Amino acid sequence: MRADLHMHSVCSDGFFTPTELARRVKAEGVGLFSLTDHDNLSGNAEAAREARALGLHFVRGIEVSSYLGATKVHMLGYGCRAEEAYDAFLRERVEGAAIRAEDALRKANAALSLDVTMEEVERYHAAKEAPLHTMHVVRAFAERLGREVNGLYRELFSPGGAAFSDLCRPLPEDAVHIIHAMGGLAVLAHPVQILILPPDVSAAFHTYTEEEKEEAKYFYAPARNAFMQKLAEEGVDGIECYHPTHTASETEEFLAFAKKNGKFVTGGSDFHADGGRRIGRPLFDAAEIAERLLALDESV
Repeated sequence: MRADLHMHSVCSDGFFTPTELARRVKAEGVGLFSLTDHDNLSGNAEAAREARALGLHFVRGIEVSSYLGATKVHMLGYGCRAEEAYDAFLRERVEGAAIRAEDALRKANAALSLDVTMEEVERYHAAKEAPLHTMHVVRAFAERLGREVNGLYRELFSPGGAAFSDLCRPLPEDAVHIIHAMGGLAVLAHPVQILILPPDVSAAFHTYTEEEKEEAKYFYAPARNAFMQKLAEEGVDGIECYHPTHTASETEEFLAFAKKNGKFVTGGSDFHADGGRRIGRPLFDAAEIAERLLALDESV
């Protein structure tokens, strides 16, 4: 069964509604999908309804944004229940995201000598019950400046950038425990993006060329691998081995790590909008884990 277990809607930093995503999943010939918006479950009920209508399989999902210092570590959760543990988590994330957005807004205005307001940011925050996302702030500045969003994020809002804010972020091990407390399975997302760098390298990393970034990624891979081993021992359930940012050799490396540590394997497009990643790519056959995922609460 072809699957895509990583995608985003307007309920975080994506451009399409959960209904529109489900229809695109169907059009791409994918049979099992999950909506994994950042730090909230609010789009899952809509996605599940459309999955039923279209004859698709669906598993409830979330992506918890955590940090190890300046290192971004995302943790996917499958089958999380919208109950007491989730309610407490969501309140904390909504409050923390507002503080972080205000901090990034203030820093970006100072760096660019602008006066972008929170009202402008909120225009991009479609799902008001979900936490604000840094990309909502970035889009407000990109509109003012006539800039491309991803380039502006890398230059100004990523770790080391003048508007970067790491306020109110959970630690990676906290993300694992939060997902388990919500009744879900925790999966380490796109591990190749975990860059555990010395402070001086981290501060300058956003200025590196793509070639220099690739060199750093391989040079510091042992630190990432040691961190992954710690998370495996902390209780993470699976590894997202198939992701658009992984090369074939990196995918094989992560598959070997998952097998060695007894973790199940997932994959997904990390789709946000047209013009970049494509739903259902990279190709990922979920036959080995489909039954386990579809046994989770509120799966379709």
